[in-house]
Amino acid sequence: MANNKRELFLKRRLRVRNKIKSMANGRARLSVHRSSKNISVQLIDDVRGVTIAAASTLEKDLGFVGKNNLEAAAKVGATIAERAKKAGVEECYFDRGGFLFHGKIKALADAAREGGLKF
Repeated sequence: MANNKRELFLKRRLRVRNKIKSMANGRARLSVHRSSKNISVQLIDDVRGVTIAAASTLEKDLGFVGKNNLEAAAKVGATIAERAKKAGVEECYFDRGGFLFHGKIKALADAAREGGLKF
């Protein structure tokens, strides 16, 4: 049985990724990573193994360098939705990794949905 936070995180991440892989059918995957200082998201085509679009608080033009809050997450979500539309992607699967779906992750997902992405 998993005892510490890291083991629980890895267990959740594997469970989420395996579920997404079983249902993918060639659809892109929106993968989120959250650190203590930044949040980043990638739109990945697993069939070809390439990143279609990406957004992060590390980008200076977003104005949230070094910030990891709800406003930054919402801005990153809106940005990835815009870039996905430019790349021609309308539907994708949301890969939260091992992160729980609340707070910043939920704000990012809601902003991406409002921007036109369908999960």
